[in-house]
Amino acid sequence: MEIRHTKTDNKRLLTPVKKAMQQYRMLQPGDRIAVGLSGGKDSSTLFYILRLLQKQLPFEFELVPICLTLGFEGMDISPLEEYVESLGSRLYVKPTHIGKIVFDVRNEKNPCSLCANLRRGALYKTAKALGCNKAALGHHLDDVIETLLMNLVFNGKLGVFQPKSYLDRRDITVIRPMIYLEERTIEGIVRSRGIPVVKNACPANRKTKREEMKSLVAELSRRYPDIRYRVLHAIQNVNPEDFWNKGP
Repeated sequence: MEIRHTKTDNKRLLTPVKKAMQQYRMLQPGDRIAVGLSGGKDSSTLFYILRLLQKQLPFEFELVPICLTLGFEGMDISPLEEYVESLGSRLYVKPTHIGKIVFDVRNEKNPCSLCANLRRGALYKTAKALGCNKAALGHHLDDVIETLLMNLVFNGKLGVFQPKSYLDRRDITVIRPMIYLEERTIEGIVRSRGIPVVKNACPANRKTKREEMKSLVAELSRRYPDIRYRVLHAIQNVNPEDFWNKGP
């Protein structure tokens, strides 16, 4: 696959990513960054963007694409391997038994949270074993809004993941460069560049609480087109005095 970009790409794709990286100091010269690739559109687009930035930025950093296999039958990652190779890299594949643990051993009724925690833990452990000091995840702006709503609706709290966070127990820094990109922008890049998407073999695919929040965000955006950026502004400009404090 040819790594290319247009002026439109710069405005819609790279400019928001660079803005997030600069605001939260995500990238430094000499970084060795693990990129978690699931075969989905988000992580594969993230890898494409980071490869573009390797060609654009005036300093060097390394990318280590990692795919965790979860043990689900019928998941063919060969298109992902070919995609990574077409961009001049080699995919490191780490087999795990996470699918069996979540669905057979634990028999989770709401498996997504446990699965995500196990996957992140396995990714960070693998990244450290491969000499990485950072791990990049493919969360985008819609993920930010959905996470905020999930915490509010299902957990009764206000909270969202950080753009950049250092995990002292793992000695690794997690970055999310696509937090200013809308999901529809990513979908457009996938179509225009022919980025392959591997079928998700998880039994819970499309049956999750996040899917409910995705539908809610879509409905809100139809009524209020700029809702995503309004919520983003609110997250970045929290005033503690606007909330109740029960005291000590």
